[in-house]
Amino acid sequence: MSGKSSRRVHGRPQPDGPAPFTTLVELTFEKRKVERWIRFGRKSYEQILDRRRSIVGFAPDSIFAFVRWAAGEYGTIVSRIDIVRAIGRGEPFQTLPFVQPGGDILLWIDGWPKVQRALAAIDAVEGLGLDPAEASPDHWRHVHNRLAAGLAPNAYTPERHAAWIGRRRIDP
Repeated sequence: MSGKSSRRVHGRPQPDGPAPFTTLVELTFEKRKVERWIRFGRKSYEQILDRRRSIVGFAPDSIFAFVRWAAGEYGTIVSRIDIVRAIGRGEPFQTLPFVQPGGDILLWIDGWPKVQRALAAIDAVEGLGLDPAEASPDHWRHVHNRLAAGLAPNAYTPERHAAWIGRRRIDP
């Protein structure tokens, strides 16, 4: 390592840091101890702090999935996934550890069995050939509610996605 931090936006250096109103997420990877990573989402900013830590940013209105896992001496302590919509200037938001300033939390699930089911729902959207970051925020809220109730979420379909795209065009 050279000791220098790396800042990138779509492969281009960004000399002054993240754009205004970027939602920043602190990521960490320490094998068998702590893992905080992004499952999906389009990063607009990245700063590598060292081999184990980095900060990534997301533009307002973008959606991303943030996975947190930590282990202690006797096994898993934290197993959680959050699907978050990055907020814009002046929007209300919920706070979330390692996310600054916070975001509109569409889904939050903890406990490994439920996290696995949420990851399977993400995989199902990808199986349709769609980017989960482009899926309807209402779908992620639906997945949260169904998993919280111990039920299987309804499938996200190409028809639902087309309806979401149409609604987004009419009401940006």
